[in-house]
Amino acid sequence: MASDRFLRYVLKPVAFVLCLVPFAYLVWDTFTGGLGANALETVTDRTGNWALRLLLVSLALRPLRQVTGLAGFIRFRRMTGLFAFFYASVHFTIFVAIDNYFDFGELVEDIFERPFVTVGFTALATMLPLAITSTRGWIRRLGGRRWQRLHRLVYVSAIAAVVHFLWARKLIETGPVVYTSAAVVLLGFRILVRLKPGLVTRRAR
Repeated sequence: MASDRFLRYVLKPVAFVLCLVPFAYLVWDTFTGGLGANALETVTDRTGNWALRLLLVSLALRPLRQVTGLAGFIRFRRMTGLFAFFYASVHFTIFVAIDNYFDFGELVEDIFERPFVTVGFTALATMLPLAITSTRGWIRRLGGRRWQRLHRLVYVSAIAAVVHFLWARKLIETGPVVYTSAAVVLLGFRILVRLKPGLVTRRAR
């Protein structure tokens, strides 16, 4: 169908490029001195923010499909989820390499003793199996139902990521309020649909 070709050859490449733009912009600023006086904080904040944003976008795609009946939304879930994992991995790598200087003993100590690090690591750790099993091959190996149950970990990832973001900020700002509200709405919608399966009846097209 023409719509499928448009989705595959136009919209998906555009979405892929848009997801890469923040990273490209970060690289550009790194080499042009655009990171400001506290470069480490800037890089850490940007990668963490984009990991959370894309994670929430990936969570929003299924409700959008259910509400609008447009099946095309779900085609972007894997891509946005993998990019969320990519930015979260860069975020964590910066913490390991620059904050801890690859001192894994200190890293383990931080994970167990600093709550905001604990929940941040939990978010990344629960995203890892989702990224690994995101292919069609893994869906076949696990079976549809087991795969779906495993991928419910995304809600754990989202909750942990939002809590990590709130604790890291330590202040009530617009960003934390927006991200927390988005997570609450998405999780609330998921719970509501499970309690009342007939609530969303639009047919995907």
